[in-house]
Amino acid sequence: MNVRMWVKALQVIPRINKEEWDGLDVISRWLISTRAAVLIMTFISAAIAGLLALRAGQFDALRWGALAIGLIFAHATNNLLNDLTDFSRGVDKDNYYRTQYGPQPLEQGLWSRKTHMVYAGITGLIALAAGIYLVAVNGWLAFWLLLAGAFFVLFYTWPLKYIGLGELAVLITWGPLMIGGGYYVITGQWDWYVAIASLAYAIGPTTVIFGKHIDKLKEDKAKGIHTLPVIIGETASRYAVLGMIALQYLAVFGLVIAGFFSPVMLIVVLAWYYLPPVIKVFSHPRPSEKPESGPAAESWPLYFVAAAFYQNRSYGLLLLVGLILQLFLP
Repeated sequence: MNVRMWVKALQVIPRINKEEWDGLDVISRWLISTRAAVLIMTFISAAIAGLLALRAGQFDALRWGALAIGLIFAHATNNLLNDLTDFSRGVDKDNYYRTQYGPQPLEQGLWSRKTHMVYAGITGLIALAAGIYLVAVNGWLAFWLLLAGAFFVLFYTWPLKYIGLGELAVLITWGPLMIGGGYYVITGQWDWYVAIASLAYAIGPTTVIFGKHIDKLKEDKAKGIHTLPVIIGETASRYAVLGMIALQYLAVFGLVIAGFFSPVMLIVVLAWYYLPPVIKVFSHPRPSEKPESGPAAESWPLYFVAAAFYQNRSYGLLLLVGLILQLFLP
């Protein structure tokens, strides 16, 4: 048991060699192989759904717990399947971008395909069990939501990511599906206002996947992976991210004006403190070489995605603070 590694793997994607890997416990290997540091985005979506249900006076702790577990383990399953798919298609060969910023256990020979599939299978079964429970207590709409989630888990990497639909899939999944659908399975009621309002957060994870795909644009293009940044180019993609970040804040302002959110939700503007370095990063082309110092040097080759994740985490956590304050302030 290596609690220190658990904490580290929840904060960053550790770089690790074969000898270190062999000395890890099962949980550490699961956290690293599923890229657990990014699972916070999914937890925030689940938390938003729960807080909106609580505001409506219809919160159910058991259903919310099943939702959070189901979503987090579904995301983890997707990450494992991403690696399996890319490995099987030969994408990760020749020091591909993915293997530069963190372990790809299959490509680097840290474990076998069989072990990888066992981890993916158990993780997927936990997500499925949580989903089946929520279907059992909610009925047919929950079943269709479960199917939609399974579709994105199984087919995001191929073919959606390969044909420029991966970014749209993220927007739908982290918003209407996770938050709108999550609200439904907690309360038993579908609310279109919640589904629409969910986009105020879902835009954030979309900027993160945009950043990741801009970072590996050249590599993806060479391997025939037509992500949206590959299709529209780096410059358009960078400014699209800046536009989406602005849209996140405008969405909150609009929801306050419309009365869906109370003015206390404007606390998200505190995240503006973190915006200047993010804007600076996305306002210029990606450096051709690793920077000599600074945050970009530490996270390299993660560059645009690191900045987008930094912004989204700040914004998302403040959004949760605002939702909590709404419960206590008129």
